[in-house]
Amino acid sequence: MHEPSGHGESVSNRIRQRVLAYKRTDRVMAAGLYPYFRPISSAQGTEVTLAGKRVLMFGSNSYMGLTDHPKVKAAAIAATRKYGTGCAGSRFLNGTLDIHLACEEKLARFVKKEEALLFSTGYQVNQGVLSCLVGHDDCVILDKLDHASIVEGARLSAGTLVRFKHNDMPGLENALESCPQTAGKLIVVDGVFSMDGDLADLPGIVSLAARHDALIMVDDAHGIGVLGEQGSGTASHFGLTDSVDFIMGTFSKSLASLGGFVAADAATIKYLKHNSRALIFSASMPPSNVAAVMAALEIIQAEPERIRALWDNTRRMADGLRKMGFSLGNSVTPILPVQIGDNFVCFKACRLLQDEGVFVNPVVVPAVEPGHALLRVSLMATHTFGQIDVALEKFEKVGKMLSLFV
Repeated sequence: MHEPSGHGESVSNRIRQRVLAYKRTDRVMAAGLYPYFRPISSAQGTEVTLAGKRVLMFGSNSYMGLTDHPKVKAAAIAATRKYGTGCAGSRFLNGTLDIHLACEEKLARFVKKEEALLFSTGYQVNQGVLSCLVGHDDCVILDKLDHASIVEGARLSAGTLVRFKHNDMPGLENALESCPQTAGKLIVVDGVFSMDGDLADLPGIVSLAARHDALIMVDDAHGIGVLGEQGSGTASHFGLTDSVDFIMGTFSKSLASLGGFVAADAATIKYLKHNSRALIFSASMPPSNVAAVMAALEIIQAEPERIRALWDNTRRMADGLRKMGFSLGNSVTPILPVQIGDNFVCFKACRLLQDEGVFVNPVVVPAVEPGHALLRVSLMATHTFGQIDVALEKFEKVGKMLSLFV
């Protein structure tokens, strides 16, 4: 048995010391305000069971409210009966089922691209696409508020990472001009920004991309099912589908499942199939998840009233919060960032709302800038006006208790 080297022991000790020194959550835990990993013991509906108590769920990304839909559950159960619980391999080898291909065809038609490719998680899509497509002499250009998976994918690539201030088109132009003229350039943005609830300035981005010979990728995790024709996303919302090269989406929001996809031209999908390590070396999506996605997509397309209900609910909640005096920043979507300011006050507000029967999510430093902590409220198509009005009453009560109104 080999004795550990001094160097190895030193590294090991430093790692251990870093772990033991982590105290960031201690104050919040000691105050009984810790808001993470809350165990829910029911389906993810407009009401959930938390610590044996029914609470209103205003912290879910299930925008269409389909995670407990009978047709979605039935499709997942039927797929499990037919195919089993998993594929026991990657898409590249033995893990491609006929329903994977059927789902890819449906998604490609939905977002109006030639082909689509499934990945096992949404996070993995961004890692697998960016690390694969962006080469050593290329530049990948990101909005500073892009999702962490986009940033990680860009860092895994061999290219140069350039970032610009949120939705700042002069800043984007400067970023593009900073890249060598011969470099391949890829601009990657969220369609809907997941914390602030605002939209990418896609018209401005498309104009600059054309001028600088850059490609565009839109992460539409929070746009699918919410915006555009039949909920087909941000590019459709702006009428710019043909100007966006790659559309990425996740299944854990409106599509009531787990996984993700990228849609693009056939040549790009072929390249990713044979070069994306995140795809080739990961097990494929379980059949139940794929079947749930297809069922959810069919419901969204067949029931356009769901999207209308989502927007009616969004307007009612947003109008009510703003009338009280809360600021919602620049949100124009069902994601409503209720501005609080101080991290600890934000944790207090979250806990008080939970005690009042309303589940929301706190967003604090480092996810936001210091002094800009917020409560992230999100709406579902299946919320009732009655539930929204109860939540508004509780927000007003907690707001007065903590003097939150601006």
